[in-house]
This record gives sequence, C-alpha cells and structure tokens, in this order.
Amino acid sequence: METRIEVGILGATGMVGQHFIKFLQGHPWFELTWLGASDRSAGKKYRDAARWHLDGSTPANVADQIVRDSKPGNGAPKLMFSAMDAGVATEIEQAFAQAGHVVVSNSKNHRMELDVPLLVPEINADHLRLIPGQQKRRGWQGLRHARGVSS
Repeated sequence: METRIEVGILGATGMVGQHFIKFLQGHPWFELTWLGASDRSAGKKYRDAARWHLDGSTPANVADQIVRDSKPGNGAPKLMFSAMDAGVATEIEQAFAQAGHVVVSNSKNHRMELDVPLLVPEINADHLRLIPGQQKRRGWQGLRHARGVSS
C-alpha cells in the first residue's frame, strides 16, 4: 500500500466538518489524522465533543481521536481542509497558511480575493498558478485556496 497524505479538518465538530469526515472515509490518497475545533471541544475525544448528525454513528476511525484547538502547531499536518464558519474562518485559516500549512477552505470569506484560487479541478486547474504570487505578497510558506464545487 502506498503512503497516504496526512490531512486535518478545521471545524471538524460542525455539520460541514462531519461531511468532510465522511468524504475522507477510506479515501485512497488522504488519511485523516487531525481534528480541530473550538476551545470548548479541544482536549475531548471526538465522540464526546461532537453530536454526530449524519446517517449512522460516529465513524470508528475518528471517535477516539482527541480534538485539538484550531491553532497552528498541535501536531497539525501540512494539508488542512477547513469547514469553519465564515465568522471565524479568516483569522484561523490565515494563521495556518502563515505557519506553512496548505489550507483548502470551504468558507466564502476568501473566494473573491485576487490571489486565492477558486478551484474546480476538472475545469480550471490552471488557477493554481496564483499560489506563488499569493505566497510572495503575503510572505508565507503555506497557501490558501477556496474549494470549488464539482459535480
């Protein structure tokens, strides 16, 4: 078996975060190793921090994972999927990108920024060319891009 890419989810306890968890179940490329949420949930097992709203029960591979505070560090992997509410996404996602993480955001907050690619891979993968300019202008090693909707 080939090595999979470790990923984390910001906003893992919310409804959008739960959908990310579901989508990542058994994914051939990604291994979900880190869950982040508010300080209310930090330090708890996922099963105790989140009420599972989707069909079935809390997936076994996340149920006993410890939820981390949504701050860079804390063992967060390089690739982060953000399911954060728009009210808190800007500051937290920016902190992760500044710390060198790749942040793929589901938030509306960054979609209209000129240096943030809105990516639908099947249609506009060339928009990834914006990233070096984003890193240079913002002075960070990581990057941030908004996730496009694909069918």
